[in-house]
Amino acid sequence: MKKRENWTSNVGFILAAAGSAIGLGNIWRFPYVTGTNGGAAFLLIFLAAIIFIGFPVIVAEISLGRNTAKNPVGAFKKIAPDTPWWVVGGLGVFTGFLILSYYSVVAGWSMSYIFKAINGFTPGTDFATLFGSHISGFGVPLFWHAAFMLITVLVIRAGVVGGIQKVAKTLMPVLFLILITLVIRAVTLPGAGEGLSFYLKPDFSKISIQTFTDAIAQAFFTLSLGMGAMITYGSYLSKDDNISDNAVYIIGFDTLIAVLAGLAIFPAVFALGFSPSAGPGLVFITLPGVLAEMPLGSFFGFLFFLLLSISALTSAISLLEVVVSYVVDEKGWERKKAAQIIGFIIFIVGIPPILGYSSLSGFSFLGMDVLDTYDWFANNIFLPLGGLLTSIFAAYVWKAKNMMKEANSAPGKITLGKGYEFLLKYIAPAGILIIMAFNIWTTFVG
Repeated sequence: MKKRENWTSNVGFILAAAGSAIGLGNIWRFPYVTGTNGGAAFLLIFLAAIIFIGFPVIVAEISLGRNTAKNPVGAFKKIAPDTPWWVVGGLGVFTGFLILSYYSVVAGWSMSYIFKAINGFTPGTDFATLFGSHISGFGVPLFWHAAFMLITVLVIRAGVVGGIQKVAKTLMPVLFLILITLVIRAVTLPGAGEGLSFYLKPDFSKISIQTFTDAIAQAFFTLSLGMGAMITYGSYLSKDDNISDNAVYIIGFDTLIAVLAGLAIFPAVFALGFSPSAGPGLVFITLPGVLAEMPLGSFFGFLFFLLLSISALTSAISLLEVVVSYVVDEKGWERKKAAQIIGFIIFIVGIPPILGYSSLSGFSFLGMDVLDTYDWFANNIFLPLGGLLTSIFAAYVWKAKNMMKEANSAPGKITLGKGYEFLLKYIAPAGILIIMAFNIWTTFVG
């Protein structure tokens, strides 16, 4: 049997895991959710959710992966043999598969906008119509969906070290430099102060129950929890590395990128007279309008959509790796074969979300199109359910003391104790259950 690969350095693991966490959720979703929830007040609640829910769950997932050196299904089987708990790992594999199928479609939009930016965003353009005409086509979105999936497959084919780690070490610094450049440009625009005030000065009158649930959901989803990604990446981690320290670094990078994305967007949006609460259209409709009015807008537009595409790729790599690691470990497939076949199947499953804006536009699930339906089930059912069951498994089946023993096995700055055990056993499951129940309730009842 071929020896299982390990990260060749702790930095490699941190950058890869941070890359998994840093995705469209940071650059695209975080700014518009912050904007629709009143800015800085939401940001404070989000940071609290990261600490009290995100941290305990990510530590548990990495610990589960490293202790077993297995994919999500194999990890649960090893800790609890002859029990149905392996189904939780299977749910993670399925969720990663499903998310990547439509995530690749949205990432394809981002890649196509790199070239739209190069050609220039013209002031006065109806960007809503431009975006609508782009996604309602078939050939062009299909091409970009295929191109994005191909790149993702090529990285996974190359292996943990030669593919995932190598790409993370290259792209993560590039992503950070691009984002810093965009932040400097945005905050130096005349009139940017209003956007900075909106983003950084809390307005607690904006807080509602929805604000809390959105903040908890964003904290949970932005860290790639509940989909087996951190279990898989943890399975390649050396026993010499402190898990809690690494988790803090990953959370820190992920949160920093999300916060910086807001600094790159809100000052520019306010400076040029646009609305910060444009919702999902903020990036593909509002931002091109902002860039069209901005000096050197085409250049900064190119940088922004390149940034968006890189962040999407680093997350997509982890999603595909979850599924590939499963068939390699459990079914004995060769990695290159697994990456190509699974990648092609995911590409096919991603075609209906493309058609949802044209020939399948008549489809509706509770008023949602095909892509939003895929996303609703993934984000409202599968991800929180996977995270909830994983935290329960780590706390009560594997036992919190055994999980913490694994996390504390290597010396580090952080040693887990009773406070962490309380978060894992009670706070994290309760928080996840609340967002899951609230989102289902609001969807079906209103």
